[in-house]
Amino acid sequence: MSDIESLRKAVEAWKAGVAKSAAKFPERRASFVTGSGAPIESLYTPLSLEGRDLAADLGLPGEYPYTRGVQSTMYRGRLWTMRQYAGFSNAEESNKRYKFLLEQGTTGLSIAFDLPTQIGYDSDHALSQGEVGKVGVAIDSLADMEVLFDGIPLDKVSTSMTINAPAAVLLAMYIAVAEKQGVGADKLNGTIQNDILKEYVARGTYIFPPGPSMRLITDIFAYCSKSVPNWNTISISGYHIREAGSTASQEVAFTLADGIAYVEAAVKAGLGVDDFAPRLSFFFNAHNDLFEEVAKYRAARRIWARLMRERFGAKSPKSWMLRFHTQTGGSTLTAQQPDNNVVRVAIQTLAAVLGGTQSLHTNSRDEALALPTEESVRIALRTQQIVAYESGAAETPDPLAGSYYVESLTNRVEEEALAYLRRIDELGGAVKAIEQGYVQQEIQDAAYRYQMEVEKGERVVVGLNKFQIQEPKPKGLLRVDPSVGEAQVKRLHALKAKRDNAAVKAALADLETAAKGDANLMPPILAAVKAYATEGEICDVLRGVFGEYRPGSTF
Repeated sequence: MSDIESLRKAVEAWKAGVAKSAAKFPERRASFVTGSGAPIESLYTPLSLEGRDLAADLGLPGEYPYTRGVQSTMYRGRLWTMRQYAGFSNAEESNKRYKFLLEQGTTGLSIAFDLPTQIGYDSDHALSQGEVGKVGVAIDSLADMEVLFDGIPLDKVSTSMTINAPAAVLLAMYIAVAEKQGVGADKLNGTIQNDILKEYVARGTYIFPPGPSMRLITDIFAYCSKSVPNWNTISISGYHIREAGSTASQEVAFTLADGIAYVEAAVKAGLGVDDFAPRLSFFFNAHNDLFEEVAKYRAARRIWARLMRERFGAKSPKSWMLRFHTQTGGSTLTAQQPDNNVVRVAIQTLAAVLGGTQSLHTNSRDEALALPTEESVRIALRTQQIVAYESGAAETPDPLAGSYYVESLTNRVEEEALAYLRRIDELGGAVKAIEQGYVQQEIQDAAYRYQMEVEKGERVVVGLNKFQIQEPKPKGLLRVDPSVGEAQVKRLHALKAKRDNAAVKAALADLETAAKGDANLMPPILAAVKAYATEGEICDVLRGVFGEYRPGSTF
């Protein structure tokens, strides 16, 4: 009898024994599911992996298909970049927070912009009232960006910027600030999110319709491949898809579908796949189901590697690698018993590290209530540092490889994601699927199912629907004073009064001409930024040429 047949008989006998003991010691639930609602078997063995080519599926760390990680030594060589997403009030206050974080051991910056900046409005716009500096830092012009990075050498830090529709404008400001510091664009390291497709389905900070938005993205690809070669030109984001309520498999599928759309658009624009693909990066969420999250990252790497090599014919191994940043799950945090969030974030941090992330932001315990305080940010950063230096999780690449459970979960996430990708291809690709409301509806359905499980008590959220306590009103929360907006508007008006407005007018006219043609838009945007044209003025020119996106309803 073969070993596998012996195992099969042993498992059958074990299950029979379990069935007999169930009458005396019943399982605590009728069924067990992952955080995404997928069924969990009572036992995982080599039988769970029958029919899989483990050598082809797993490979080795740093080797195709990168299931086990994109570097051969992973964190034995270098730890992940430890970022803390930060930005609030004005440039001066955010600059102080960045310097505090760097002093505490942060190894990269992650910039949060306020809502007006994210949707291309200056602080003095009517729609900006009450929102200036609230959820991030207000940046109207190059003058603000100069203050934001004052005393921070841009050739020594890696900077990630969560900006999408006006990403080209903020990248241009960053390049211009570096030049003023004497740092060439070829020395800059960092990432702009620049992922507009997920904005249409999950986040909402869009400005222009899909066509012109895709043009701006591919223009950034082309410009940076020559002028800013070490910059990650896009962070294709599943984070917000998951925050909107998707499952783990949907997060992988819809993120990679967007990635496919960006690659196709760039190739159609005449770019060689190996010229831009190595600078593509991804951005995933980390939720509480430790093992499903680890499996999610492993499956995403494997799918992307095969897509790039087989579908797009990429020849460079760097084009096959899915490199990603992770942020712990904001939607998992509770306003009730906020100290519990420290534990949640620790589990999510461990998931990201065991899953092989290249960069990580840990949320703070008070973020369900307000912007984080310095104390909360420090605890969040220390969480990363404890996992890095004390947990043992960083000592060997892909330490959960070979776990029958984790490998089975990895295969399941891969299969479910590939099924979604096939459906999206049938609909004509990610853009068409978004325009038809397919992606939005799938996310909404998953979010509804989850919420119903919580409300019925079928899914326990500690402190929210079980183990509640009477709590005092929270104290010491960070609040942004309304005077911040008033002061920002005054600074903006002072800038407009003292700059060379003739030069601004000429630069904006050149940008309009370029937008009406087919020239790369990064050079005229950079010229306008250097003339101290504001973000709102630049975006208004593009609105005038491209129009604005108006979403339909999926209900």
